[in-house]
Amino acid sequence: MDLKRLTVDASTAGARLDRWLAERMPELSRARAQALIDDGRVRVDGRARKPSHRVTRGERIEVEIPPPAPETLAPESIALTIVFEDDAVLVVDKPVGMVVHPGAGHASGTLAAAVLAHAPGTAGVGGPRRPGVVHRLDKDTSGLLVIAKTAAAYDSLTAQLVARTVTRRYRAIVHGRIGVAGGVVDKPIGRHPHDRVRMAVLPRGRGKRAVTRFAVLERFSHFTDLEVGLETGRTHQIRVHMASLGHPVAGDRVYGGRPGRAPLPVPIEGLALHAAELAFVHPGTGTPLQFTSPLPPRMARLLSHLRSER
Repeated sequence: MDLKRLTVDASTAGARLDRWLAERMPELSRARAQALIDDGRVRVDGRARKPSHRVTRGERIEVEIPPPAPETLAPESIALTIVFEDDAVLVVDKPVGMVVHPGAGHASGTLAAAVLAHAPGTAGVGGPRRPGVVHRLDKDTSGLLVIAKTAAAYDSLTAQLVARTVTRRYRAIVHGRIGVAGGVVDKPIGRHPHDRVRMAVLPRGRGKRAVTRFAVLERFSHFTDLEVGLETGRTHQIRVHMASLGHPVAGDRVYGGRPGRAPLPVPIEGLALHAAELAFVHPGTGTPLQFTSPLPPRMARLLSHLRSER
């Protein structure tokens, strides 16, 4: 990681932060400067700012420039839990702890690298470092993902996602006892205004529309077991929406909120969040396909402890 430290002088005060960076650091395009700011890699006097921040004289700017990612992805022989496969699509059950595609701090051991080793023909489908990846799950979320094995399948599946005809249902165990039988969260999501690594619910007119539906399956004294459905697919959507209701997902250290919540009765690896159902239309045959994944042991164990405490 290359760390640059700069200071704003009087002659450049008042410029937008992204433009100021691009002018002071010729090796960065303005788009690259904006991306670094959005990723939380630029700090102004120790704080994350928006690309539109107007710099003032004397402000100290720190810029972290990660090493360039290789343009190609090396296949890695990693075991996959395959639920379905044919010439067009591959449905896998991702374990908790596995990153879907390479990113900062996760150059190897990814699902994408495992897919490339299993199905070399996915190389170049959807992008060199995301072979066939149509949608993603967080590292600490487990469950079902569909991978496109051909360009035609990729185009069809991404179009289905845009049209909101792909069914994605999750199981989530959240903090707090939810009194209603279910509900809909329709709140826009975008980058957190003060922490560019996190996402947040934003005022109307900002961020992207995000819609989450939930239904209560079982209540406990301090937790609730939910079925959750996505109508949109924003980054961290379920985690952000449930936290906005005061019911963050169990095990979520990023959006977990205030201290003093009832502790988990048993430690849990990752999040109590699992992509349990996936349905779409086969891109080649037009046949509706539906897949389910059983509750993973970490969540089944947590539910068992919660039931025993009644």
